Amino acid sequence: MVTGGTYLKAHYLHSPERKDYFQQKLFECAAEFDWQLQAWSILSNHYHFVGRSPEDPSTLRHFIAKLHMTTAKEFNLQDDQPGRKVWFQYWDTLITFQRSYLARLNYVHNNPVKHGLVTRAEDYRWCSAAWFAQNAPKSFVETVSRFKTDKVSVFDEF
Repeated sequence: MVTGGTYLKAHYLHSPERKDYFQQKLFECAAEFDWQLQAWSILSNHYHFVGRSPEDPSTLRHFIAKLHMTTAKEFNLQDDQPGRKVWFQYWDTLITFQRSYLARLNYVHNNPVKHGLVTRAEDYRWCSAAWFAQNAPKSFVETVSRFKTDKVSVFDEF
């Protein structure tokens, strides 16, 4: 699981167009580095994703570096702010237990609800909740939705 945050928690992904752009770049970088996204949530000043790593998980560093570099350059170009620091850092967690994995899937799917952006995660277009509900087996969706997230330890002070 990965969480990335903007510098000083600034809301650089403040518009639908910027969230669309970031989401597209997230998908492109994941494909380029052979990471399989299983859940994602993109908010105005941070993002989360759960992904299955390729054979060499050390590619995560290059994946995130490219994602941050590409999106920072575009946002700085749009704002006429060359060289501005956009991304602060990212945190990653290796998930080794199935219960932890299922709880984190639920956490990421419902992050827009946690932050008060929507009442139903499926209504937020920059997260995987609707995609998951439509594409995963119904029994798996129900299993994931039952996992409590109150004890999930994720940096999310945004």
